[in-house]
Amino acid sequence: MNIKLIVGLGNIGSEYEHTRHNAGFWFVDELAWQMKASFKSEKKFFGEVARIARPEGDLWLLKPETYMNLSGKAVATLAQFYKIQPDEILVVHDELDIPCGQIRFKLGGGNGGHNGLKDIQAKFGTPDFYRLRLGIGHPGERNLVVGFVLNKPPAAERQLIDDAIAKSLRAMPDILAGNKEEAVRFLHSK
Repeated sequence: MNIKLIVGLGNIGSEYEHTRHNAGFWFVDELAWQMKASFKSEKKFFGEVARIARPEGDLWLLKPETYMNLSGKAVATLAQFYKIQPDEILVVHDELDIPCGQIRFKLGGGNGGHNGLKDIQAKFGTPDFYRLRLGIGHPGERNLVVGFVLNKPPAAERQLIDDAIAKSLRAMPDILAGNKEEAVRFLHSK
């Protein structure tokens, strides 16, 4: 495992900035800040991009400027340009099927109805990219999901999500070094 691209999923626009669906954006914003990188809008990649020069090679951060259901367009365009394979990509996103504040890290799998993941899988023709799933909880009924993900979480839930992001950032050295088992053990612990 050699991660070369980290994608944070979210929706563009100030009306979505603080919504649960933007947890992936929150993560990459914090990672860029920690790594002293800044995002710049790149029209040719349909997103905001930051480059981090590392001895192992460049690490790219991407926030698609498409809507969530078109995220794959930005991811595939940047990946093809820099010859990045699906298993060298980490997609960070909100996850309804995980309790708020919990984290899961894995390679591949289904999309769980997440439109951003669906589009990325469709563009690559494979589900075999890494995912960092930030739990946001579930509203309990399927018909409430859209309103739930597109709304701002209450302060207590936002704190749980922020804590999960902080914990995930502490696992990044292991993830970037390819220590997948260590990262899983740390991230999946209480």
